[in-house]
Amino acid sequence: MKAVRFHQSGGPEVLRYEDAEQPVPGPGEALVRVAGSAFNPADAGIRGGFLPFPVTLPHVPGYDVSGTVEALGDGVGNLAVGQRVVGFIPMGADGSAAEFVVAPATDLVSAPARIPLPDAAGLPSVGLTAWQALFEAGSVEAGQRVLINGAGGPVGGYAVQLAKRAGAHVLATASPRSSGAVRAAGADEVIDHTATSLRAAVTEPVDVLLNLAPITPEGFAALVPLVRDGGAVVSTTPAVPTPGDEARGVRAVTIFLHPDADVLTQLVSLVDGGDLSVDIADRVPLSELPAVHRRAEAGEIRGKVIAVPTAE
Repeated sequence: MKAVRFHQSGGPEVLRYEDAEQPVPGPGEALVRVAGSAFNPADAGIRGGFLPFPVTLPHVPGYDVSGTVEALGDGVGNLAVGQRVVGFIPMGADGSAAEFVVAPATDLVSAPARIPLPDAAGLPSVGLTAWQALFEAGSVEAGQRVLINGAGGPVGGYAVQLAKRAGAHVLATASPRSSGAVRAAGADEVIDHTATSLRAAVTEPVDVLLNLAPITPEGFAALVPLVRDGGAVVSTTPAVPTPGDEARGVRAVTIFLHPDADVLTQLVSLVDGGDLSVDIADRVPLSELPAVHRRAEAGEIRGKVIAVPTAE
C-alpha cells in the first residue's frame, strides 16, 4: 500500500510518500480502507518530536480516520466488513495517512451518511474535544452564558454549534476573516479580538469560559474575572496553566482529549440530523500531505484539511 511516513523526527521534509506493508488486524482490531485522513496540528508536533507520544519509526501520522471496514480481527462484535466507519484512533500508533490502517474496533463507529465519507474524517478529534470541554469539563446547561475564546478554528466551530444547541447564550471571539463563519455556526455575539479587548467587550459575567486560542499566562489570568462565582474556566492548551479563582469557586479544568465512542456516535447522529455541520476547508490527494505539513508550518492552513488516498 501507499502511505506517508517519517523515518526520523524533524520538519516537514522528513515526510515521505512511499510503499509500506499493509497492516493486519489483531484481536479486537479492524482493518480500514481509508477514505479520508484529517490533518491536525498535533500531527506536526508528533512528527517534530515535540509532543509526548512515543512512536515506532518509521511512523504513519494521522489519528482521525474515515473509511470502510476491510477485515476484522478475532473477537470484534461491534463492526462488520463493508461498514462505513469513522474514528479517533490512538495517536502513538501508525495512523490513517495511508491506504489502510488498523485501529481498535472500539474506537470506530458508523460514519455519517449525510456527508461524503472522506469529509467524515474531519469530525472525530475536534468534535470530541468540543464536547468534552463544554459538557464534561464545563457542565454547560441551557440558559448559561458561554464565552469561547478562539472560536474561529475547527474546534471552535463545533463548540459554538454544540453550546448553542444546548441552549446556551454563546459569546465568541473571532478575527474579521472568520467572524462570518462563527456567526453562522450560531454565536449570539461575535467579538473581534483584533479590535477590542475581551475585558471591555464582555459586560456581563459568563458561566463558562472556554479558551481555544494561544494565550499567555498573564493574559489568561486577566480573563478569570469575566467568570461568575461558581463558574468554570476550561482550556485545551495544556502548555499554559488554566487559571481559576478558588476564593470565588471558579473551577479551572484543562482538557486532555480521550476516545469516546458513545459521544462520537451522538455527534454522528447530530450530523445526520442536520444539527451539526462538518466544515472542510480543503481536500488533497494523500501524496500531497507533506505539502500540507509545509503549509501548516508556514501558517497557511485555515480550517480542516482532509488527505484522500487515490487509486494508482
